Amino acid sequence: MAAKEFIVAIELGSSKMTGIAGQKNLDGSITVLGVVKEDSSSFIRKGYVYNIDKTAQCLTNIIKKLENQLKTEILQVYVGVGGQSIRSVRNVIAKDLPADTRITQDMVIELMDANRNMKYQDQEILDAAVQEYRVDSQYQLDPVGIQASHLEGNFLNILQRTSFYRNLNKCFEVAGINVAEMYLAPLALADAVLTEAEKRSGCALVDIGSDTTTVSVYSKNILRHLAVIPLGSNNITKDIATLQMEESDAEKMKLKYASAFTDNNDIDNNLKYSIDPERQVESRKFIEIVEGRLEEIIENVWYQIPSEYYDKLLGGIILTGGGSNMSNIEQAFMNHTHVDKIRTAKFVTHTINATQEDIKAKDGKMNTVLGLLAKGDMNCAGSAVSDDLFSSQSSSASPAGQTSQVTPSRQARQASEIPAGVIRTEAEKQKAEEERRRQQEEEDRIKREEEEAERKRIAAEKRENSFWNKAIKGIKKFGKTIVEEED
Repeated sequence: MAAKEFIVAIELGSSKMTGIAGQKNLDGSITVLGVVKEDSSSFIRKGYVYNIDKTAQCLTNIIKKLENQLKTEILQVYVGVGGQSIRSVRNVIAKDLPADTRITQDMVIELMDANRNMKYQDQEILDAAVQEYRVDSQYQLDPVGIQASHLEGNFLNILQRTSFYRNLNKCFEVAGINVAEMYLAPLALADAVLTEAEKRSGCALVDIGSDTTTVSVYSKNILRHLAVIPLGSNNITKDIATLQMEESDAEKMKLKYASAFTDNNDIDNNLKYSIDPERQVESRKFIEIVEGRLEEIIENVWYQIPSEYYDKLLGGIILTGGGSNMSNIEQAFMNHTHVDKIRTAKFVTHTINATQEDIKAKDGKMNTVLGLLAKGDMNCAGSAVSDDLFSSQSSSASPAGQTSQVTPSRQARQASEIPAGVIRTEAEKQKAEEERRRQQEEEDRIKREEEEAERKRIAAEKRENSFWNKAIKGIKKFGKTIVEEED
């Protein structure tokens, strides 16, 4: 039976592109209706779309396969944005005020808009996380209503290369797929696997993917730092492949034998691991290769955490992603970071009802796309898809020359109206820019009218106070007096 309401989310990973459809239930749980995975290694690298046409074709395949599973047309999708080019930059916007000015919400919005309108060379602002506001010499999370003479907004801007951002938007345009909303994937993941206590007390979320590792640092429930390292579990596979084997064999050996940490006393120098029936490799050599690359990844992760938060990670380090499945990985992170509190998030905190093996595996690989699914709040379902290939009059067929009507999309939002983690699409940005330009033109028109009215008023006052005007008034008054005396 065709589903009437569901949400569809797509994650563009470097090894796999994943599409998922699910229904949100009244009790807060999510029922997964369908999952489709397609290989993306030939056109997406480290989260960057290298081939628009191949990516668009892959997106089309995923949508068609999901529609076949759901027996329903998909009208729009939620999309996760990540990848190597994402980074965070701190920015400060300050405003001096007259003494004892009471800060209003409009003043705060003005700071937020000014920050969102910042220009970075070849970079696009995807999201802006408010850190805190400095009101005179005091820091506040909400400054509205406080009297001050100086207001300062501290922001964490999440940037991505403009070319990456445009390529991603272009893929969906070429595929003819409507985007309900783009969401910053690391933030959706964080909301799906971190507890409120971890975010509040301070933690580092480390998502180890195939080509990249994403580091998100939280403190006092606020995102403090975000970075993407161009190293992932595939780098370990490639290093193993240097032992004269194919990468496919190296991947199998990694999954079968690799350990993030092995005590030196536990290494058997006589033990050998089988590559195939004819070839073997010394276990010590294999262990050194795996641990050497993993150590590099951990060191890069620790380097990305700002030093001022080293002693503030009371919530510890949380590992997730496919690369976190390696045995003893928590011990390896403890050894190199000296952080005692480390856990691996194998699954999201939401209640998920699913029969699909990919979901039931609970191995961290589906956490991001499930987090994106949880963020969706607009129906993505269209009309039912008929199984009758010869019926042109089926309920799913649209009248000639017409396409299915998309569920009404949100109006173009200003920067201050965008929820945390949400990224405006290219189309929405254009709408917002047109609206901003229209408002600016309207403000300029009103300003010109006011200036013209003021100019006329000043001109009238000048005429009123001119010498000849006063002389004429004097003569009229003198003449009026003479006439009154004669009467």
